[in-house]
Amino acid sequence: MIWIKFAITAAIVVVAAIKLAEYGDVIAVRTKLGGLFVGTIFLAGATSLPELIASISSFQLGAPDLAAGNFLGSNMVNVVLLALVDLINYQVPLLRRVALSHALTAALASVLMVIAAIFILADIDITIGWVGVESLALIGLYFGGIWLIQRENRGPVAATAATAVEPAPGFPSLKVGLTGFAAAGAVLVLVVPQLVASSTEIAVITGLGTGFVGTALLSVVTSLPELLAALAAMRIGAFDMAVGNLFGSSVFNMLALGMSDFFYTNGRFLGAIDPNFALVALLGLLLTNMALIGTLARVERKILFIEVDAIGIIVVYLLGMYLLFIKGIG
Repeated sequence: MIWIKFAITAAIVVVAAIKLAEYGDVIAVRTKLGGLFVGTIFLAGATSLPELIASISSFQLGAPDLAAGNFLGSNMVNVVLLALVDLINYQVPLLRRVALSHALTAALASVLMVIAAIFILADIDITIGWVGVESLALIGLYFGGIWLIQRENRGPVAATAATAVEPAPGFPSLKVGLTGFAAAGAVLVLVVPQLVASSTEIAVITGLGTGFVGTALLSVVTSLPELLAALAAMRIGAFDMAVGNLFGSSVFNMLALGMSDFFYTNGRFLGAIDPNFALVALLGLLLTNMALIGTLARVERKILFIEVDAIGIIVVYLLGMYLLFIKGIG
């Protein structure tokens, strides 16, 4: 029965993710903000809602390690999904096709992950109320970084790219795009807790620890919207939206990591988790920078039709997960 519940809820999440990408493209065209900005902000935030909802649910179970593994593990998964999308659409060199502005988003994600790792290891016990100052720092840096990305996208090149997109006859209105986008996001909010509950129960049956479950299982489950949204964006030729969604989701995960502290009322969230989660953050940092190099180094890197950097990302992810397993993370 639990496997049936898992399959049904996962299927609903898949459909909602596809709709998010479709309506996100409508918003990008109608607002003339461009796929890069919408992918980084709107789509990334909506498809990262499962991570936030799942982590808040884990607090109710008294398992902060599950939440930490979900957030930090999702950053690893996002980069692997980027590599998988690159391999699936091998005709298009994805990382070399998209705007260099994505490097700024990847760099912001890297900075936030480094800071999270430092705070986890430093264990600075300073709070405002029950919220740790490290969480407030992550939130402040997120909004500062997003302001910088938005300012970059308002430059001459970005403006030209945005105005070059003209909606075809019969293209949905902005109202339809916003309504559909909100409805698809609401479906995720309703369904993800059930998906998390079923996946957590499956994990308990297998006997794995909550930290590793969050990093290896829950992070993959809650990242399904990112994968489907990216594939759907690729199918409609919205390459910048696909990459912006995955890089932007990693940035949003770090915002959600800080925001979660407001929901964890037993003290500092980062102070309550296993210090070994700094290793998860550093692995996410490594994978993100591998993808960043792939975006910046625009040279042919193929063996036959296979992108070498995409294969490298997947191999490093698998080795990292094996390392976390033998370390008994969480």
